[in-house]
Amino acid sequence: MQASSKGRDVVIGIDAGTSVIKAVAFDLSGRQMAVASVLNRYSHGPDGAATQSLDQTWADCVEALRQLVAGTPDLAARVAALSVTGQGDGTWLVGAGNRPVGDAWLWLDARAAPTVRRLRDAPHERARFEATGTGLNTCQQGAQMAHMASAAPELLQRAETALHCKDWLYLNLTGVRATDPSEASFTFGDFRRRAYDDAVIDALGLTRERRLLPDIIDGTRVTHPLTQAAADATGLLAGTPVSLGFVDMVMTALGAGVHTGHRNAACSTVGSTGVHMRAVAADDVVLNDEGTGYVILLPVPGMVTQVQTNMAATLNIDWLLRVAGDLLAEAGQPTAHADLVRRIDGWMDRSRPGSILYHPYISDTGERGPFIDANARASFIGLAATHRFSDLVRAVVEGLGMATRDCYAAMGDMPAELRLTGGAARSRALRAVLSAAIGAPVRVSAREEAGAAGAAMMAAVAIGAYPDMDSCIAEWVTPLLGAPEHPDRDLQKIYDRDFAAYGQARRALEGVWQTMADNRGAGIGGAGAEEPAREHTEQTMDAAEASEGSA
Repeated sequence: MQASSKGRDVVIGIDAGTSVIKAVAFDLSGRQMAVASVLNRYSHGPDGAATQSLDQTWADCVEALRQLVAGTPDLAARVAALSVTGQGDGTWLVGAGNRPVGDAWLWLDARAAPTVRRLRDAPHERARFEATGTGLNTCQQGAQMAHMASAAPELLQRAETALHCKDWLYLNLTGVRATDPSEASFTFGDFRRRAYDDAVIDALGLTRERRLLPDIIDGTRVTHPLTQAAADATGLLAGTPVSLGFVDMVMTALGAGVHTGHRNAACSTVGSTGVHMRAVAADDVVLNDEGTGYVILLPVPGMVTQVQTNMAATLNIDWLLRVAGDLLAEAGQPTAHADLVRRIDGWMDRSRPGSILYHPYISDTGERGPFIDANARASFIGLAATHRFSDLVRAVVEGLGMATRDCYAAMGDMPAELRLTGGAARSRALRAVLSAAIGAPVRVSAREEAGAAGAAMMAAVAIGAYPDMDSCIAEWVTPLLGAPEHPDRDLQKIYDRDFAAYGQARRALEGVWQTMADNRGAGIGGAGAEEPAREHTEQTMDAAEASEGSA
């Protein structure tokens, strides 16, 4: 590590996730000093919409930063740089005067499903996939903008720039409209060139909307100064360098150890969604025939991550625990979500492995990895009269293990070692299930805030505190990897046996999902009522960890 040229010794990473917006302070050697967080807020609509207020998101980011500054003596004067990452995909439209054009469409939004089906059958889809390395799904800005072009053209007509969550926050911090190479490449570009690709944009039917795509900047090389307005709002100093991080999933993986030089290591983030990643050289990427997954750039020259993402991970646990909570409340025994989360490992201990299959497709947007089907829905298979609630909990957790294995199988052989991050990775029982499901040891990084750390690492490289990202990784990441936890061989045998049935059932249900979707479209068995944002299992586990003594 080199000394900061300004004598400042702190970098801040902002991680604007789906559940929580966090601001985290690190010293220049990577030690976490302090963290502040604000719950994120978004809304669901009966038509599959999932939206979020841009102004509220900026206000919540400001609040997190103000809390961080207030809780850390002399922080503003010590900050050498800050960086921002955030939830990926989605569409955050900005118009005249940098004002929002309506609420953002989140990655959870399902409205683009018919457009995705149309585009996936188009003649140029394979060429688009080979350039981006990314399967088309309802989460992505390209699909959402293509749907807006036909279903809500006034939004695009009023817009001047199409941003992502982190880009919107960067605009408010610096006054600069920009995006990063990772989201630009997997949405509209060529991952080999780290640039937009006109053929990709044309394949999406968005040539006329090309004007909305912002400049691409690499936050390890380029920073912009914090504006006076942002400084006044946050309590930081005007002129502080700001780096635009890559998308949150790759920042989290970077902070947790996806790229440390170890052969065939992988990283899974078990959060609201499940993200499963391998670091490979761009020239070594092998794209699958099904046209699924992502190729997402790392902030390391020539390196990318191959990614499969299952749409919902801990969201499945949230659903089951809310069912239990609703029943307890009706019985006059309201129970906090956090209390139910703390019981998960105990329920797992009181249940028999492999007795029920569960497909964890609880999201209204269906599934995107390792297959794409907007109609996919969750299901229990194999229920018997002897099964109890603890068996359902185990089935849901095992479903996450099966989904993880399904995703890695689409990328080749199982990893030799799996690094875990996300709040749910703190569960002993979940770690045991994931280890047995893929048949490899798991390691958990002691890094508490991997996403914010990944962003802060980019800022540290950008200001010259480290000569390159590899040297930063050697100090910030590798020493924090915990001891390997090896798979239980008996449990591994059970999951090896059950995985074939899991896949067989999933494929057999595709026609059922289509019929159910047709019925919903005809007004038969519609979706549930709109629900406000609520506490999540991932954030509860994060909070529990923090209460036990975070920095």
